Amino acid sequence: MVPTYHRALIVGAGPGLGASLARLLAAEGLRVGLAARDTEKLASLANETGAVLHACDATRPDEVEALFARMESSLGGAPDVVVYNASGRLRGPIIDLDPHAVARSLAVSAYGGFLVAQAAARRMLPHRHGAILLTGASASVKGFAGSAPFAMGKFALRGLGQSLSRELHPQGIHVAHVVIDGAIRAAARPTQDDRPDARLDPDAIANTYLGLLRQDRSAWTEEVAVRPWVETF
Repeated sequence: MVPTYHRALIVGAGPGLGASLARLLAAEGLRVGLAARDTEKLASLANETGAVLHACDATRPDEVEALFARMESSLGGAPDVVVYNASGRLRGPIIDLDPHAVARSLAVSAYGGFLVAQAAARRMLPHRHGAILLTGASASVKGFAGSAPFAMGKFALRGLGQSLSRELHPQGIHVAHVVIDGAIRAAARPTQDDRPDARLDPDAIANTYLGLLRQDRSAWTEEVAVRPWVETF
């Protein structure tokens, strides 16, 4: 059976993938909620998609609970699609990294994902229905020099996805981790004329998320990786 979804919450929404997801899900008829620490940057997107905005620091349990309470009220019910799209990027030589900044990076990339997934699962389990999608990165599967905090956080988020898929799939909740193995196109990263496909199109990535939501539960995907076809291995 292919599930039908009605309400989506994107945590860690921004002008890239988060915006593409909001537009696509709204066009598919879902009511959309957007959460970020700074919601001012999302005002035009909310106007465009009819999305509900809520400021939230996903590393704080009280703010995550307040977020879900607001969405239940504003969307006409609990979200049955929840996307965790937040990341804590921090770079530098291991000997120079500030331990407090590292802790914050790990909290955003992984602990926030746990809090959001936990809140979502608590609301989905009584209905045995829902989808929790986690946004990963190249760092989810390979750590790069000078990027230890990001790799640690994304490896942890991937582990969360693997554990939750085994726990929740039998109970009707689709959990999937999406490895975005490459840079996403953005205004700050213009496409190179000689390599037009070297960066991932956020709208194309969003379609991959939609494909996950359209899967029959007899063949749910636990993890999918997207990467530019021009990448060399």
